[in-house]
Amino acid sequence: MSRIRFSASSGSPTGACAPNDDVPAQWHDDDKPHEECGVFGVWNTKGASALTALGLHALQHRGQEATGIVSYDGERFHTHKGLGLVGDVFGDANVMATLPGHSAVGHNRYATTGATLIRNVQPLFADFEFGGLAVAHNGNLTNAETLRKALVRRGCIFQSTTDSEVFIHLIAISLYASVEDRLIDALKQVLGAYSLVALSRDALMGVRDPLGVRPLILGQIPGEEGEGPTWVLASETCALDIVGAEFVRDVEPGEIVVINDEGIRSIRPFDSKQSRFCVFEYIYFARPDSVMDGKAVYDTRKQIGVELARESAVEADVIVPVPDSGVPSAMGYSVASGIPFELGIIRNHYVGRTFIEPTDQIRNLGVKLKHSTNRPVLDGKRVVLVDDSIVRGTTSRKIVDMVRAAGAKEVHMRISSPPTMHSCFYGIDTPERSKLLAAQHNLEEMAELIGVDSLAFISFDGLYRALGYKDRQGACNRYCDACFTGDYPIELVDYNAENPTTPA
Repeated sequence: MSRIRFSASSGSPTGACAPNDDVPAQWHDDDKPHEECGVFGVWNTKGASALTALGLHALQHRGQEATGIVSYDGERFHTHKGLGLVGDVFGDANVMATLPGHSAVGHNRYATTGATLIRNVQPLFADFEFGGLAVAHNGNLTNAETLRKALVRRGCIFQSTTDSEVFIHLIAISLYASVEDRLIDALKQVLGAYSLVALSRDALMGVRDPLGVRPLILGQIPGEEGEGPTWVLASETCALDIVGAEFVRDVEPGEIVVINDEGIRSIRPFDSKQSRFCVFEYIYFARPDSVMDGKAVYDTRKQIGVELARESAVEADVIVPVPDSGVPSAMGYSVASGIPFELGIIRNHYVGRTFIEPTDQIRNLGVKLKHSTNRPVLDGKRVVLVDDSIVRGTTSRKIVDMVRAAGAKEVHMRISSPPTMHSCFYGIDTPERSKLLAAQHNLEEMAELIGVDSLAFISFDGLYRALGYKDRQGACNRYCDACFTGDYPIELVDYNAENPTTPA
């Protein structure tokens, strides 16, 4: 789900998964890329909305701007949406009482514009000839603007600025009879990286795009005696843990899972293709306690740190993670290098993402609202800072300055991803390429700009060794790493239409 809008200056699409530079600085949390949202669905359980709220709470890291739930009680659909965190929107028992039913779908949204509008909050719901349908979508459609223009010409009236609504209109105008066939008809017209959960009167459905770029997993809670099991669909396994569900399997790339009172079945409307799962899920996006595509995220991040230490060792006194995402890799780096791991930077978890920064002076101190130095760990030491990525480099520079101000004798930075050289169009909020530090400067220039004594990124081969392969070639294009390589596995229809001579 992303806003669909085109920049007048560059012609590039802006949104949750396209380059966007209109976002206020405080919305770029620690100058990191951002996944736009998380999805959750449940079938056949009392209090389905309560389980959905718990699942969304576990997926809070995938979207913090808004959240919503649609439930079905066998006769009517019920919906509640709100701006803010899951606990703020669904923490009131009176709110949850308005969402009865044995099935529900939910969504956490990460927005990339200054104004988060309630009309853009998901799940989206519409009444069709066959009944109601709620859809919650994670990812980005690369031909959404093209489809939207064609649909508007046909008379469709859009109520939101999200590409997710394209699904609704394609389903509405489909000439097929059943919900499933209409959904398949819609899916065959869209291009992009997406996963979605949809709830009708008769079924809960989960879908992944043909390349499986965005994640979606299936879980189960055993039923009471004489009752069938409860089925769960979620973006990550951490959402299963919080509701007591057992992991069953990943929804396969290009697969539609249909769950109803008769059980579960699989539909595969697309030709088989090589999976291109987003490699950045392992580096940054997924919660450390999740298992993504069969690999434990925490263990993978630690192994990335091990490979990073092997490739770019430096004499130092202490290994310090940039919290929180740099912690597992810093632990691995410490183990491989034999240099002690210490928490030299402490993160304040109680600063909201939309903290008001009214003056330039306060704005320049913004990084200190979220990070503070642990001076006894840093004073007089040769420090290796381990972080997951560098995007614009603005926050990296401020953190390095803080560490030096705390008395560090040397500051070296090690990054547990290759340089981010290209914008993402598949569900990740990144700046346009001209604003990416690594796309505009070489390694020495970047080190000087962020103020470190040395800078090193993990190599492509090192990253893929951490994932269990011999090297990147040995991974056989198993992952999408377009943000590093510029190798876009899905056609960028809208972008190329607006930028026929400008490489992404």
